[in-house]
Amino acid sequence: MNKWIGLDIGGTKILGALYGEDNKSIAQSKKKTKAQEGVEIVMEQVFKVIDALYETIPKDETSTLLGIGIGVPGIVTTDGIVKFSPNIPFKDFELKSLIEKRYQVPVSVGNDVNVAMFGEYKFISDPANKNVLGLFVGTGIGGAIIIDGELYVGQGAAAEFGHIVVNADGAFCGCGAQGCLEAYASKTAMQRYVETQLSKGRLSVLKDFHEKDGAVIKSSTLQKAYEANDTLAVEVIQYASKYLGIAIGSLVNMFHPDLFILGGGIMESLGKEMMPLVLKEAERHAMPSLLDSVRFEISKLGDDAGIYGAFQLIKRD
Repeated sequence: MNKWIGLDIGGTKILGALYGEDNKSIAQSKKKTKAQEGVEIVMEQVFKVIDALYETIPKDETSTLLGIGIGVPGIVTTDGIVKFSPNIPFKDFELKSLIEKRYQVPVSVGNDVNVAMFGEYKFISDPANKNVLGLFVGTGIGGAIIIDGELYVGQGAAAEFGHIVVNADGAFCGCGAQGCLEAYASKTAMQRYVETQLSKGRLSVLKDFHEKDGAVIKSSTLQKAYEANDTLAVEVIQYASKYLGIAIGSLVNMFHPDLFILGGGIMESLGKEMMPLVLKEAERHAMPSLLDSVRFEISKLGDDAGIYGAFQLIKRD
């Protein structure tokens, strides 16, 4: 039985899984990234995850590791060089060649959101969906483009949908530009909106959660506040949904895909509440009738999207 390893390298944890020919996970391994300790320590953690999975492969002639797929945040070139990663000390880092030399198997490396959305696409496994867009709403906002069933990455950094400009004279984004979608609809932007309103004396149950949980308001917390009809929670959900809708309307105009997948912690927790608001706004910005033929779905794999997508990426190659 042939085997493949899918690896998701994140800012806080490294998650890996061993997959078989039936597309099912055989074993999983997880380690802390330890990003603050430097690149050598990070790679030691990566090797520990891969080694643990490798040890689960039966040592017989019929079991072979055919490759390793990897998703990593940041800008990744088509030849597997991580040019920059926001939360991991990789800069012009030749991740693909390093892993290939150590394990003597083919390796594919891609941006984590691209890889995760490719996993969602392959999991759906519907031949009618040849052209698919993905939008991942988490701490930041990322995207993915699939054309004729293949992941499109351009020179390596295509589908940075979080940096579509939705308000040219608007808020500054962490990337340095002004008016990006990420500055309005990411979890970070929603957090900032809530904190600004609380500082003005707004009454909200989110104040209690914020003081108890510290700096981060969790997606599940926003969901509970929204379900309780908290005025500020409803307002911030409407605020983010508006700008997501603006971006999605424009993306539909550009690509007119068969399917649009929305993922990330925000959409997985609040997708049911946000989708009607997002689509209503998208209708205002998409050309007439284009949205009618586009299917919209919330991601289904959760935390496993990255490892499953990485597996599918290397299995495809």
